[in-house]
Amino acid sequence: MTTHRRPPITDPRVRALVRAAASTRGRGLDRRAFLGALGAVGAGAALAACGTGGSPGTGASGGVVTDRSGADKLVRWANWTLYIDQDDSGSSPTLEEFQTRTGITVEYSEDIEDNDAFYGKVSGQLANGQDIGYDLVTLTDWMAARLIRLGYTQELDRAAIPNAANILPNLADVDFDPGRAHSLTWQSGFAGMAWDRNKLPNGLHTVSDLWAPELAGRVEVLSEMRDTIGLVMFDQGVDPGGDWGDDEFAAALAVLDEKISSGHIRQVRGNSYTQDLVSGDAVAVIGWSGDITALNYENDDRFQFAIPEAGGMLFSDNLMVPVGSPHRSDAEKLIDYYYDPEVAAQVAAWVNYITPVQGAQEAMTTIDPELAENQLIFPDADTLGQVSQFRSLTPDEEERYNGDFLDVIGA
Repeated sequence: MTTHRRPPITDPRVRALVRAAASTRGRGLDRRAFLGALGAVGAGAALAACGTGGSPGTGASGGVVTDRSGADKLVRWANWTLYIDQDDSGSSPTLEEFQTRTGITVEYSEDIEDNDAFYGKVSGQLANGQDIGYDLVTLTDWMAARLIRLGYTQELDRAAIPNAANILPNLADVDFDPGRAHSLTWQSGFAGMAWDRNKLPNGLHTVSDLWAPELAGRVEVLSEMRDTIGLVMFDQGVDPGGDWGDDEFAAALAVLDEKISSGHIRQVRGNSYTQDLVSGDAVAVIGWSGDITALNYENDDRFQFAIPEAGGMLFSDNLMVPVGSPHRSDAEKLIDYYYDPEVAAQVAAWVNYITPVQGAQEAMTTIDPELAENQLIFPDADTLGQVSQFRSLTPDEEERYNGDFLDVIGA
């Protein structure tokens, strides 16, 4: 979870790709054109196919990848910003401890701004089974599903990850990765509304409150389609996790289109919306729960996060080993380390997202008993009843909806 822009577009890298793809189509950018511009030859057709994912040491192209873990002792990890514990020096105590324990060097990069932008940078190499420069990537469920379906991930050796048995039962078996053969959850969280308490002392209650005239030009929304569109759908009385179709999606997209075109939404952002909240360029946003808590640590509790009254979005991000990684075994050691409840609690105490590890709540009581009761980290049934996961899309729906969304945020 860092640079998307409006108007007229998002991240500069995406801007160039959108222009390239749009120039080949009479209509706006659809997903097939987008992937074509990214150089993912045949990816649109491949997405519609029913792939099974790569096996250990095997790339998408069928080539054998030699695991150099024993010799190199290295893990290169791509993650979102504000998504691991940090001390005052900016270092991660848990990463430092892992490196001390194992002798494995971790090159940690906050290189994921949003799922599409990251995929755009690496899809061509993934399609060829090449090393993308990372041994571990952290992507949201729907993008994880795409990579697994296309055979862009290595199968995990679960025997090398005994702590994986600690995964929460509701996350242990998902439709895009039965039995978790290719992925394990890193964190889950909520997408909702956030605002500057000093500027909006009365707060926000609904997504429609974001469209108040006095907030014109001071609102930002996420470049993650499922989070932004999902919240607008909820506001229109549609459960994003329920039974809906083209008409409901189009109605939500029309709201977004009008607010972007009118300038009411100043920018469409990935993780970097947090920078605009701090600077004051944005007063209210559609954002992520853990980000706002992390910002408050350094900004005197200046911001407020809330799930809209109509409902919020629930998401999960997943750890996966790309097909061309030559360090799968070292990556598995790192995953196993973070599935230790004590370590998971340390991370959760800093990032304030929902930990996927059983036993972490008990471990948290020794770190911070108040956090052990925090609904943003350990939500109870009532809290989970206020949110929904965006329903699974067919390949055709993903192509059309994602293309239409990109068209609107790039118009």
